[in-house]
Amino acid sequence: MIKFGPSGNCESFYAEGYSHTEEAAAFVKKRGLDCFEYSFGRGVRMTEDKAISIGEAFASEGVEISAHAPYFVNLANPDDEMAAKSYGYILDTAKMLKYMGGKRVVFHPAAQGKASREEAVALTEERLKILRDYIYLNSMQDMIFCPETMGKLAQIGTVEEIVLFCKIDPVFTPCVDFGHINAREQGSLKTVQDYKSRLQYMLDELGYERMKHFHVHFSKIMYSAKGEIKHLTFEDDVFGPEFEPLAVALKELALEPYIVSESAGTQAEDAAYMKKVYFGQ
Repeated sequence: MIKFGPSGNCESFYAEGYSHTEEAAAFVKKRGLDCFEYSFGRGVRMTEDKAISIGEAFASEGVEISAHAPYFVNLANPDDEMAAKSYGYILDTAKMLKYMGGKRVVFHPAAQGKASREEAVALTEERLKILRDYIYLNSMQDMIFCPETMGKLAQIGTVEEIVLFCKIDPVFTPCVDFGHINAREQGSLKTVQDYKSRLQYMLDELGYERMKHFHVHFSKIMYSAKGEIKHLTFEDDVFGPEFEPLAVALKELALEPYIVSESAGTQAEDAAYMKKVYFGQ
């Protein structure tokens, strides 16, 4: 079943007097939403007890929880020691998420740095094979690890690169951030066909079973010639992309992803809007 929800707590969550992530479960459920993404963007600083407490709150509301690994993951770092830290960030996120009762770990793959594009992609691919081995060694292969399409030209994470990475092992499933794709490609996502062409490519390469419940990040994003600048809200009518044609594409391709709103402060409201559009309410 397709799911809609916010990334983190929106402005209205705090405006209504809430402060703890446990309270987000009921907040999200009350808005008719189905999922929630917890961000460890600045680091995995959480106790096991806190993770279990969050998990119990979300389980009681029937809201699925995913997690985003720290933003400083960089599997193309030329320093092996720094790359080892990136494995740790991803695995630590998965460990906490497991206590929360979730299964989906989203992570940014890499930055190009001073290497050529080919060198950085090849190194990221090799490092993801090492990460795969760590995932199995830690008995985490029942979880879903989602390398994300990225919005800046200097980041590793085109649609084609993410597909390449996901071919390494079934533990990897794409996180397709359509705002990032649109920013990277200077406003390329406008029509149903624009969305379908990219989704069909992923279906052809990875198969329907891998893609049926893939992970989605969606927000409107301001961009420049170098790609992403910042996340916006659905109020923006300049940059896009629009969700409506994606809703049509998903239905026509019979895909039921986990859709997370990453709008700037209106995540829950914009997630609810997407769900309303999708179900034609």
